[in-house]
Amino acid sequence: MDEDDYRQLLLSETGKLSLKDCSDPQLVRVVEALKAKGFRPLPNASQRKAAQQPMAVKARALWISLYHLGVVHNPGEPALEAFAKRQLGCERMVWARDSDSFRLIEALKSMATREGWALVDHKGIPCGPLGLQANLCAAIVAKRKAAGVIPDDWTLPIAAYRLCGIETAQERPFSAEQHASLAANLGDKLREMTGGRP
Repeated sequence: MDEDDYRQLLLSETGKLSLKDCSDPQLVRVVEALKAKGFRPLPNASQRKAAQQPMAVKARALWISLYHLGVVHNPGEPALEAFAKRQLGCERMVWARDSDSFRLIEALKSMATREGWALVDHKGIPCGPLGLQANLCAAIVAKRKAAGVIPDDWTLPIAAYRLCGIETAQERPFSAEQHASLAANLGDKLREMTGGRP
C-alpha cells in the first residue's frame, strides 16, 4: 500500500491523517480495514515459531542437554533466545547470520565442557549423536557423584536403574534417542534429589 492509499484509508476510517491522533477504537477500525485488504498481523512473542536453521536446532539440542546436566535452569525457548541474543548481538536466532552462529555454538560447548560433558572422544574427534548422549548421561552421573548425591560406586547402568527404573542392559546397545530419554530422566531425578539445585 502506498502512502496516498494509506492516508486515504486512515482518513476514511478515523477522520484523522495520523495514527498518533487516533483513539483506541479508531485504531481497531484501522486494523480491521487493513485486515479486510489482506493485512495479517505478526504473531506475538508467545506465538512465534522457533528458529529452524541448523545453528538454531543444534543450539536448542545443546541447551536442553545443558538443562539435563543442571547447568541451565530454564530449558524454554525464550531463555535460549535471551542467551543467543547476548552471544550473537541479534534480537532473535532466526535473524542471525549463519557466519555468526559459531559464537553461540562455541559458548554452549564451552559450558558443556566446563561441566564435564565430553564432546570429543579420547583422540579428540567430535562424538556422534550416540557418543554425545552417552557422555551426557555419564556426566550427569559423575556430577552428582562429586556432589555426594549418589554413591561413588554406581555405574551408569546402576544409576539408570536405581534412579529411573531404566534397564540399559539390553540385547542391542542403547540408541541416541534412548540415551536422550535417559538423560532427561536422570536430570529430572537428580534435580529432585538436590531440590532443584545444579
